[in-house]
Amino acid sequence: MRFTTRLLTTAVIASAFAAPAMANTLEKIKDSGVIVLGHRDASIPFSYLADGPNPIGYSHDLQLKVVEAVKKQLKMPNLQVKYNLVTSQTRIPLVQNGTVDLECGSTTNNLERQKQVAFSVGIFEIGTRLMTAKTSGVKDFPDLKGKNVVTTAGTTSERLLKAMNAEKQMGMNIISAKDHGESFLMLETGRAVAFMMDDALLYGEMAKAKNPANWVVTGKPQSFEIYGCMLRKDDPAFKKVVDDAIKATFKSGEINKIYSKWFMNPVPPKGQNLSFPMSDEFKELIAKPTDKSAEQM
Repeated sequence: MRFTTRLLTTAVIASAFAAPAMANTLEKIKDSGVIVLGHRDASIPFSYLADGPNPIGYSHDLQLKVVEAVKKQLKMPNLQVKYNLVTSQTRIPLVQNGTVDLECGSTTNNLERQKQVAFSVGIFEIGTRLMTAKTSGVKDFPDLKGKNVVTTAGTTSERLLKAMNAEKQMGMNIISAKDHGESFLMLETGRAVAFMMDDALLYGEMAKAKNPANWVVTGKPQSFEIYGCMLRKDDPAFKKVVDDAIKATFKSGEINKIYSKWFMNPVPPKGQNLSFPMSDEFKELIAKPTDKSAEQM
């Protein structure tokens, strides 16, 4: 009997800790008076820290559109916003367990992740390519045979690079760094000859380099991927608010101003212009929003 009671107590405690993840997110936000936004610290220009304690970036601007929609939906104009730093490795668990209500950064919507979290309609589309020194001699992925190559741990680029290495027996030494900043540091200090990642993020790293003109983004894209904002699964009410806010930003044309601000104009911290025009693929996504992954298109 004592053992049974102990099991029941343990179950109650466990369910109490799990409650935030299982609750309707809008109810959770209303009850707490707080919405918790997940953000990155170095995903330029999507979500990152520059001069202040709060995140900035393209994805973050879209995230704030969702916050305004939540305030309106709940009739809570003074809703408090809290920020929670996430990494490539922690972003999914922190959404799942209720620590973070919404994560808008540089997270690829794919079939594997759809089993764990829900995604908003797509907010960006990228190709996975390489950054390397202009003098490296690396023009495309076959040139990486037998060389040190860095990517960021927990990303789709890491998975693709490892699969390529095994299937084509390229003999690459793959270095998995903790974040994009560390990945670029490996490249910049000569510990890797190339950095594989989403092309827009590579341009973001280039923008904060000591000498941006020394680097080039090159190579045939190994995949095309759609970024989305992450939220908990099986929460249609919150997903509708998120999707509707993003769709409204697309439909009004305001997305063009937000895009230009972060990709066609100087951005913090160094005032570098990424000069990354909007792709035809992303224009189509704006015209026809979807929460499908690139694999499902």
